[in-house]
Amino acid sequence: MYDIIYLFKGMLVGLMVSIPLGPMGVLIIQKTLHKGALSGFIAGMGAASADFFYASVAAFGLGYVISTVQTHELLLQIIGGIFLIVIGLKIYFDNPIRQIKQKRNGRVSKKGLLGDYISLFFLTVSNPITIVVFMAVFAGMSVFGESASVLGELLVVVGVLLGGGVWWYTLSTLVNIFRKKFRLRVLVTINRVSGLIIAILGALVILAAFQPFKSMLPM
Repeated sequence: MYDIIYLFKGMLVGLMVSIPLGPMGVLIIQKTLHKGALSGFIAGMGAASADFFYASVAAFGLGYVISTVQTHELLLQIIGGIFLIVIGLKIYFDNPIRQIKQKRNGRVSKKGLLGDYISLFFLTVSNPITIVVFMAVFAGMSVFGESASVLGELLVVVGVLLGGGVWWYTLSTLVNIFRKKFRLRVLVTINRVSGLIIAILGALVILAAFQPFKSMLPM
């Protein structure tokens, strides 16, 4: 029974990692505004699944994966930044009114939801800093203690997934409530602003990958 405490510790970590609204948060809010709460939640679970992957690596000390991520850190960060720029520009030039009409007509496809999940998963997993964050949080919070069993470690990483899921469900639900109060023209403006923000954040991610800019950027 004592091991179940590790599940709640993992959920707390998952919430701590997910709540700060970085590029993924902006992107999930945008998806919720234009495609509905389900799309936002599924996209959020893509990000939470990537957190689950890195939490597993950090918890179980998978040396080969850690070494590979560190070796290709620069490339992964640049690829992630490029994806953010492309997605930001796509959002900027998309027609949200058409997406909303498709939603109202019940034409949001399973393929579209799968695409939301996969895109957020790969965007999140392309940031190798995440594994460092989990290692630091696990150590700083003494999540495992001195006598954690394999079951305890497994419950922690499952808790990370559940904690992230709780946050993204809450956020997408709240955003969807306010979404219904916006006029379509306001949503077009939000679309363009969020697209620009995501593209700019993508550019900052790329700049932060290079040593001369690391001390200048808050990333």
